[in-house]
Amino acid sequence: MSDATLLVELLTEELPPKALPRLGETFANTIHNELVVRGLADQGAQVRAFASPRRLAVTIGKVLAEGAGKEVTEKIMPVAVALEEDGTPKAPLLKKLAAKGIPESEIARFERRMDGKAEALFYTSNVPGAKLEEVVSEVINAAIKALPIPKVMRWGAGEALFVRPVHKLVILHGDRVVPGSVLDLVSGKVTRGHRFMSRGEIELANADAYEATLLAEGKVVPCFNERRAQIDKQLTEEAARQQARLGDYADLLDEVSALVEHPTVYVGEFEAEFLAVPQECLILTMRANQKYFPLFDSSGKLLNRFLIVSNMHVQDPGNIVQGNQRVVRPRLADARFFFDTDRKQPLASRVERLGNVVYHNKLGSLLERVERLEQLAGAIAHRLGADQAAAKRAARLAKADLVTEMVGEFPELQGTMGRYYALHDGEGEVVANAVEAHYLPRFAGDKLPEGNVAAAVALAEKLDALVGFFGIGQLPTGDKDPFGLRRAALGVLRILMETPLPLDLAALIDDAATGFGGGLLTEDFKQPLLGFFQERLRNLLRDAGHSVESVDAVLALDPTRMDLVPAKLAAVQAFQALPEAAALAAANKRITNILKKAETAPGEPDVALLEEDAEKALFDQLNAVAPQVRSHFDNGDYTESLRVLAGLRTSVDRFFDEVMVMAEEPLVRANRLALLGALATQMNRVADLSRLSV
Repeated sequence: MSDATLLVELLTEELPPKALPRLGETFANTIHNELVVRGLADQGAQVRAFASPRRLAVTIGKVLAEGAGKEVTEKIMPVAVALEEDGTPKAPLLKKLAAKGIPESEIARFERRMDGKAEALFYTSNVPGAKLEEVVSEVINAAIKALPIPKVMRWGAGEALFVRPVHKLVILHGDRVVPGSVLDLVSGKVTRGHRFMSRGEIELANADAYEATLLAEGKVVPCFNERRAQIDKQLTEEAARQQARLGDYADLLDEVSALVEHPTVYVGEFEAEFLAVPQECLILTMRANQKYFPLFDSSGKLLNRFLIVSNMHVQDPGNIVQGNQRVVRPRLADARFFFDTDRKQPLASRVERLGNVVYHNKLGSLLERVERLEQLAGAIAHRLGADQAAAKRAARLAKADLVTEMVGEFPELQGTMGRYYALHDGEGEVVANAVEAHYLPRFAGDKLPEGNVAAAVALAEKLDALVGFFGIGQLPTGDKDPFGLRRAALGVLRILMETPLPLDLAALIDDAATGFGGGLLTEDFKQPLLGFFQERLRNLLRDAGHSVESVDAVLALDPTRMDLVPAKLAAVQAFQALPEAAALAAANKRITNILKKAETAPGEPDVALLEEDAEKALFDQLNAVAPQVRSHFDNGDYTESLRVLAGLRTSVDRFFDEVMVMAEEPLVRANRLALLGALATQMNRVADLSRLSV
């Protein structure tokens, strides 16, 4: 059976750029998988995905025109139901044969064998392999259905639905057109290249010639990754010629790679006078609105030059460059106008306008929220010994830039513009920096606020949201988190743990709750919120590479001092490396189980009630090491605290070997439980060591 490369191409109008890489990969992989299932391609076949602004395509090597036939055995029915005692077929069997199209003469070939406790008839037949031309439309439709497309559209007079109108369908197996119909289109071997630079419609000689033909005759680089690499190379080379840097441009590179089919990089510039506007505004304007790549000097300062990724390659790019410069100039002028206009009014004077902006219908306006943030930021600053007045002032101004012209046009600049305007108003760097940093960290891996004042305001911003929404019952559910509470909780944890800050999370939640009016928050929100924090912390620590056992051991004690968690984890991991660790963890688990069954909570052990030498030895050694354990714990040396406890292993092993804990005498039994309780208290100061036992 002959095999050849299969090409499938959908020629479309401009596809959504941010989704393009996923569309291309999903289209190619689904077609390949569907062919593998039908026996027409190997799992290890060479698959090449193509995705450009106006096409999705794939080539798959060594696809069969017809798959190999195979034997299929199926159960027909139990013998007792199918045949009379003399072997004559009964009516149910004849009816089933007719339904399946099996001739009655085939009954003689049926095999009898046991199926569970009953004998049944089985029929083995040769099933022909799938034919490519018969299944190719079904395969392509399955790939289209699998595409991650949130919305589809209908075009023309047809009934086809797709993310964008589709104008041509190419299905080539080697040099042969495979008949097929998809999205109201009939397959052929003619495609189109670049919208302006192509020589017109292009007839493909064969599937293997697809990429080279499109590049040579159509002026299209069809592979997304290849196109991205070409753009990246041109950008870096041109930036070097300009003696400039590109900054962080990976996301924009992905987007631009999905907007052009024949990329060429040119240099544009704008008037240096625009550099008086904060560079964040200009960068956002160029990147977000125009898809230009700003250039920076070695210190990170914006230059008045930028790189353009054009979809055209021409000998004289003057018109292209000048056209792009004309387009960007009004955008930069708008940014300058917004900046100049906003500075005419002090940031502080805008705060009252936040009273007209609803934060949440139950939690009040943004002004009411700002007043809560003032109070909470001041309380947190007091706990840190930081400048309370600066923290309260920064919290007062933190949301004021939301009602400026610049942030109204560019919401991504909230906080950033607040800092510029605060500095312009003479607020001072500590306050201005805290205004900008109060949103930090915005995402996983983002930087943290620097300084205690900024940390206080950032914590206040997140804790107010968490307490408020948990307090009115607006908790995240499943993958829905409309108020960003998971992100806020992770931000609080990272600030407390990584800065680090000596603050108790439970106390901070209480501080935040005092800012809300009486009766607004439910009485039982605190424990669910602490549990929510603990689950975020568990995931955060596991993602950081800590073992499940060590994380569970530390979090089992419900810690609320996040700054101490890393040291406790390190201590547990060091403890696990000790030779005594496994035995002590197992003993701790045994102690935990015994104490759970006790009728009353154990008190203090009484030396006068100790009878066995083993329990006396454990009592004496525990009393000897307890002061050291407490001292190391109180000084934050958790590793040494656990190392000292490791010295109890021999006494603990001997105790369990020689002493009956649940003695018949009530006082003796209670005293031994008290001894175990005292031991558990010392062993579990840092973490619940029983969680380390397998």
